[in-house]
Amino acid sequence: MARYGTQYGPDITFLGVPKCDLEDPDTYSQADVVIVGAPFDGGTSHRPGTRFGPQAIRSTDYLGHDGSRPSLALRTDGLVDLKVYDAGDVEMFSGDAERSVRDLQAAVYAVTRTGAIPLILGGDHTIAWPDAAGVAQHLGAGRVSMVHFDAHADTGDIEFGSLIGHGQPMRRLIESGAVRGDRFLQLGLRGYWPPPETLDWMAEQRMRSYEMTEIVARGLDECLTEAFRIAVDECDGVFLSVDIDVCDPGHAPGTGTPEPGGLSARQLLDAVRRVCYELPIVGVDVVEVSPPYDHAEITSFLANRVVLEALSAIARRRSDASGGPAWDPRQPLLDGR
Repeated sequence: MARYGTQYGPDITFLGVPKCDLEDPDTYSQADVVIVGAPFDGGTSHRPGTRFGPQAIRSTDYLGHDGSRPSLALRTDGLVDLKVYDAGDVEMFSGDAERSVRDLQAAVYAVTRTGAIPLILGGDHTIAWPDAAGVAQHLGAGRVSMVHFDAHADTGDIEFGSLIGHGQPMRRLIESGAVRGDRFLQLGLRGYWPPPETLDWMAEQRMRSYEMTEIVARGLDECLTEAFRIAVDECDGVFLSVDIDVCDPGHAPGTGTPEPGGLSARQLLDAVRRVCYELPIVGVDVVEVSPPYDHAEITSFLANRVVLEALSAIARRRSDASGGPAWDPRQPLLDGR
């Protein structure tokens, strides 16, 4: 669990934030957020390459890696107003899924028990199981709800002969008791998977899934508002899991299982902002960025901005809670009148 740097590239941090070492809690004892890389793609069912995701998400930007990103919309700087550290990558091996998920859960738990929010950069969606389980290990089983953006439900049981994979983490979380099925909110589902028997299992768990057909008919904001009411009922915190394939492949081509007809990049960023501003976030992961299949870094840029949007909104929420200047999203940035 020692600081491994970045497993597939140079040892850089997310846009220049300070380093920390998971084996030395003193290096992140004051942290509000600790970024952890999870370069694992041993659970993929189609196109691999997400092992390179953490490196791409950390580095893809046209601005300097100076540890500062003031948000125009939120009037806050998530990298400055929060104490954000980067612990590097957890050493993960695609040929040893059991060891990889165990070590990742230990890393997430180490962060959570200090009071910091773990923000995990994937990696394929296999990692959502140890991510949310590591948070629940500290906060209590069934006390954390899940808001999950994805084209796919990821509730399969045994795929390719294994219980561990990127199509199964949500079932593992629910079956283990780490997250309650009736506090599991999924947004953006579409396409041609899972099969009816898996949907029946999901219904038995009382999961709430907002398919794209419903989002289009009702509007994303209305669906989010309804999901938020469920997420905070009888739960102490919310884990946000963002699979980049929730977006249409035109907005996120660099992913392993692209499904046409998803959210736009703008919709995803606005939704992540709302989630992290309106809800008590206790963990975040951003997954399924596969740089080998990306074009002009479109997907890596979007994932980088998803992370920044989450951090900016968390900072804004904390500022407002502490009596800072109130945020009005309708306020113009500049008013020359």
